[in-house]
Amino acid sequence: MKDDFFVNRSLVIASMHEKERVIAPLIESAFGISCEVVQGVNTDLLGTFSGEINRTLDPISAARAKCLMAMEQSGLDLALSSEGSFGAHPEIFFAKANEEIVMLLDAKNGFEVVGRILSTETNFDGREVREWRELVTFAESVHFPSHGLILRDQRDSKKEIIKGIRDWKTLESTFESLMSDYGIAWVETDMRAMHNPTRMQVIQNATLNLIQNIKSLCPACATPGFVVRKTVTGLPCSICSNPTRSVIYLHYSCTKCDFSESRPRIDGKSAEDPMYCDFCNP
Repeated sequence: MKDDFFVNRSLVIASMHEKERVIAPLIESAFGISCEVVQGVNTDLLGTFSGEINRTLDPISAARAKCLMAMEQSGLDLALSSEGSFGAHPEIFFAKANEEIVMLLDAKNGFEVVGRILSTETNFDGREVREWRELVTFAESVHFPSHGLILRDQRDSKKEIIKGIRDWKTLESTFESLMSDYGIAWVETDMRAMHNPTRMQVIQNATLNLIQNIKSLCPACATPGFVVRKTVTGLPCSICSNPTRSVIYLHYSCTKCDFSESRPRIDGKSAEDPMYCDFCNP
């Protein structure tokens, strides 16, 4: 990789939730960059998982905005941020998913690179509770107390929210207080990284993907981030040779010079099993 991109430079990580614990060691080891976190970068202004501030940006735009906030606060021209999303898996029925995006933004050299992971490894959940035993059952199912919880008076309420609960005594006293005031409570997983080791692992994996993408250089201008932007389907069936809906080519492109090229699948697969063929298995 060109050694003039990151040599003798420092990188600011835009994080309020201790993500640097898994991000910094990987980035420093891979590129020799000195990582730091500056105080005063309030990324919660872009939205919170618990809903006090609604999110208005898509994940990529939010990650970019976090990088720019950290650059302004630190005075550095190299920044990294992450953005997580939780919800139904787009392909696996009934499964929940955590998508993590990790972005490196280099203002000096004019490029950005993104790492991305979609994982079913998440404890993301929430439910209404009226009895202590219901709360205990839920808490144990989402790996409490190693993973934090949030209690509030009702689902999506902004009236009373207690975050970062990490011990049984606090959980019980908070629950009793809510029951006394409202006769009901809503419990949900605290998805902030420092309260969710499972999510922290997904962020780590997304950072590894980012490193891989940074090391992929454009053949034309040698800028990092020459990665797959789209796929081309049409892998032929091994029996009838008709095109299937499986990927046959990967289309790589550079965001800086717009050079692009199509490459065969990484796994070298040249034909598809007939079970995935619309002609052999309609």
